[in-house]
Amino acid sequence: MDQKTLTAYHEAGHAVMALLMGRPVQKVSIIPSQNRLGACTMQKGRAKQVQDKLEAEMLILLAGMAAEGRKSGKYNITGAAQDLRMVEKLALSRSGNARQAEKLIHKTLDKTQHFLSNKATWEAIKVIAGELLENESISGRAAKHHLTMAQAESKQ
Repeated sequence: MDQKTLTAYHEAGHAVMALLMGRPVQKVSIIPSQNRLGACTMQKGRAKQVQDKLEAEMLILLAGMAAEGRKSGKYNITGAAQDLRMVEKLALSRSGNARQAEKLIHKTLDKTQHFLSNKATWEAIKVIAGELLENESISGRAAKHHLTMAQAESKQ
């Protein structure tokens, strides 16, 4: 599978999870920069309150690697290194020691995979990834539209 496709799924995963966690998305892109293959830019603040902001941030960070892994069949630890470093910092700040942090990361990754296994969620990721491959970047509004449409279709 080519790198551009995997990057599209990675960024789409971040975008969809951010929207599910109440974080407005500004833009999703697979245009490479100096140290990234793509980006999901989120706006400050939240559209809706979540119970656990730290967990929500970890879910968003892990969703890129999880979506890419679901598509390819394996995690790209190297490609997700920056996300994983941030997840480790958050987990350590919550748990206090490395062993507890590791457990928290695994638990949160399982929860991320559970979210992605939802039919509507995965459909939204596929549609957003497809649009990214076609246009290289999409607005947060378009990403939200795709998620809303996928959720509506799954209820029919």
